[in-house]
Amino acid sequence: MSVRKAYIAILVIALLAVMALFLIPGRGVGSGDGPVSTVYWFIPDGTRADPDIFTIYEWAQEGKLPNLRKLMQIGSYGYSIPDFPSHTPTNFASLLTGTYPKTHGIADGPMHVEGFPLATPSAAGFASNAKKVDPIWTFLEEAGKKVALLSIPGSTPPELKNGITIRGRWAPWGFDTPAIVYEPLEKLEERKSTGRGFKLFYLGQKLTQFVETADATSWENAPRTFSAAHEFKMDAHGATVWGLVYDSTDDSATNYDRVLFSFDKKTAIANLKQGAWSGWFPIELMWNDKKVASDVKVKVIKVWEGGNFRVRLFFNNVNEFLTEPSNVAAELTEGVGPMVDFVDNWPAQLLYEEEDKDTFLEEAEMSLNWHRDAAGFIFRTYKPDFFIQDTYTPNQMLESRWWHRQIAGPKFDYDTRAAARDEWEDIFWLYKKLDDVLGEAMKNLDKNSVVIFSSDHGVIPIEKQFKINNLFAQKGWLKYTIDATTGEPAIDWNASKVVYLKMAYVYIKPEGLGGAWTRGSGTAYEQLRNEVIQTLESLTDGNKKPVVNAVKWEEAPDFFELPADRIGDLVLEVEPGYQLWEEVDGSVNIFEAPLGGGYKQAINPETTKGMWTPFVIAGPGVKKGHRIEEPIRHVDQMPTILSLLGITVPAHVEGRVLTEILE
Repeated sequence: MSVRKAYIAILVIALLAVMALFLIPGRGVGSGDGPVSTVYWFIPDGTRADPDIFTIYEWAQEGKLPNLRKLMQIGSYGYSIPDFPSHTPTNFASLLTGTYPKTHGIADGPMHVEGFPLATPSAAGFASNAKKVDPIWTFLEEAGKKVALLSIPGSTPPELKNGITIRGRWAPWGFDTPAIVYEPLEKLEERKSTGRGFKLFYLGQKLTQFVETADATSWENAPRTFSAAHEFKMDAHGATVWGLVYDSTDDSATNYDRVLFSFDKKTAIANLKQGAWSGWFPIELMWNDKKVASDVKVKVIKVWEGGNFRVRLFFNNVNEFLTEPSNVAAELTEGVGPMVDFVDNWPAQLLYEEEDKDTFLEEAEMSLNWHRDAAGFIFRTYKPDFFIQDTYTPNQMLESRWWHRQIAGPKFDYDTRAAARDEWEDIFWLYKKLDDVLGEAMKNLDKNSVVIFSSDHGVIPIEKQFKINNLFAQKGWLKYTIDATTGEPAIDWNASKVVYLKMAYVYIKPEGLGGAWTRGSGTAYEQLRNEVIQTLESLTDGNKKPVVNAVKWEEAPDFFELPADRIGDLVLEVEPGYQLWEEVDGSVNIFEAPLGGGYKQAINPETTKGMWTPFVIAGPGVKKGHRIEEPIRHVDQMPTILSLLGITVPAHVEGRVLTEILE
């Protein structure tokens, strides 16, 4: 080869190498010198990061999370501390407003205010109109930015005037269609101890339904069965799907093994064995007397040989009444596929049978793949200046029965991890799927874009459920009955003087808690409140004291930064490992081992590193490869982002601009 040809070959190789570098997802992000063109803020719910166990920055350096590693190289990274009581609505409000709960007003999801009965929440912490101060998107729109919000708690009813709002979570807005599990009515007897745990947030739609079964009748073109087939009816969101349980095995034994599904008992839409999912098929739902086009898929979680079944219907999580503008729902479904926003729900339903674990992982994968693809689709289709995205799936996985207690429980050994090798592999898979979402978004960003990766709270393992209302009942302070058929409790509010309500609050009134609640006062009130405090703070479980602090409401704004008008008479902080439990169940048990594996409510995030979250930011004006030495606060993130955009930080914001990460 001539010298000239060799020189050309070297130049070509070098050029190809440079081009390859810039083809790496997100290669250009952070390489510009501004002004900022686009911002992507990914806030997956419940994404724990801490320096001791969930060492995600080490995982990134090891190559497990390549897109996070790239962000670390071109930006700044560290940990962020949530606000008490350490759960979703409070901390999304803190992140998005740059203020503490006593200012933004979100003390809980279900909140209670004076003048309304305690039997149901009177203020919705997930609703946009519950916040007392404006969120970041208000100031972005005022600055002329086009904003897109995907699955953000506190974003609905929509506040954006010119942007895109897609399915904010659990606000009283739109037509939400959660997945539903169906089991035979006879299974209810063994599930009764769950009480209201089959309802969304223990109050809303049924997430598990127990249905009647009967001999199969009027089925056309039914498959051959070697045991008498039986049918069941699944009513869901205004539609009906029929199921036919049959025995396909010609072996002279009764061993049901398949379920056929149909809308009309004539045309099959799926014929599934245990463990199988159908594809998506269109379905017409009803809401407020309106027909709503949607999609559904079905999973046969389990079929017992005797004919019992466990079946799940999963519905497209977006429709025309859950997006603003409404046409975005159809465009998302067409461009990305029916939405799988997150796995399972709250309270969890996929934790009762061993087969639920596979269903959980399958839904989790569908969810994270959908969010990955949606990130790219939204950037390419709508071209927002500022895009905030969330998925609830990490929280659900770390709280579920199958992982967190095994990988990070009291006997945790990080050095060997031998006893929980499979569980750790699942966790690495979860974080890699989140990393894939980051990567897909970064492919669609230029060198002057800013990327932020953070979360609302971490999750730690549960050791015991603290059934605090069972304690109050034993003291004679709480009166209730249990429905003999369903196991659901009903509190006698007029006869009750003390009750615990989610997520950290005790309500006290010597005269009774019935009617429109108003806060108590006077000598009898103070005596009872002090007696409750003494009871809780002296309570022991072996050699442990589950209650760390029982703080009076008037002291809570200083002690916990909480709004005095949206909390109970006492605010409880618990020892890590103890989960406060609202449900009463007729037993004398105060402490029980739960099915779930993780939780976060009523834990002090200042002293519990498992509650910490990641904070990674990269883009023009941000130091490169900079590790933030001390944890920041959630309220610091919003003003720092506004500062990078050159937008004036509002005077009411309580967080600080993180000048130490700025170039």
